[in-house]
Amino acid sequence: MPVETQETAGRADEAVPSGLTPDGTRRSFLTAVGIACGALATALVAVPSAYFLLGLRESPRVWRPLGKVDDFKVGTTVEVAFADPSPLPWAGVTAQTAAWLRRESETAFKAFAVNCTHLGCPVRWLPEADLFMCPCHGGVFYGDGRVASGPPDRPLITYPLRVRDGIVEIETSPLPIAG
Repeated sequence: MPVETQETAGRADEAVPSGLTPDGTRRSFLTAVGIACGALATALVAVPSAYFLLGLRESPRVWRPLGKVDDFKVGTTVEVAFADPSPLPWAGVTAQTAAWLRRESETAFKAFAVNCTHLGCPVRWLPEADLFMCPCHGGVFYGDGRVASGPPDRPLITYPLRVRDGIVEIETSPLPIAG
């Protein structure tokens, strides 16, 4: 009868379960499964994140009606509301967005984003001063969107507009881009 030492006790005579070899134990199999699951989870998070951060997603651009041409007086600036181009079913009130619409002449319109180009605070229109004012950091913009004073270094962002069949329409995007 062979004498077992502490090193060989229980190992030499043990039977290896079917499907597993001494080199491929259950522990190494479960380690490989864990690594594979971790890699899959990483890919599920990293790929969409990279897609978003690199700007590879096309923003939907939709023409939204703002009103009849006759509804806007020449020389006035009014706030107009329209539906967000990519609303979510549960968005509720936030599915609506706005712009400042200025009728410059009988045929010319200009639309400005309601957000300041400094930090995105909403600007308000002061008709008696013919200025847009940002309450957050004192940014001031002329009626044509140019910077008058304060921290903003760019003019107000503008939206593309068109008049079709007597209706003023605005081309929307989820976030207006400086152009």
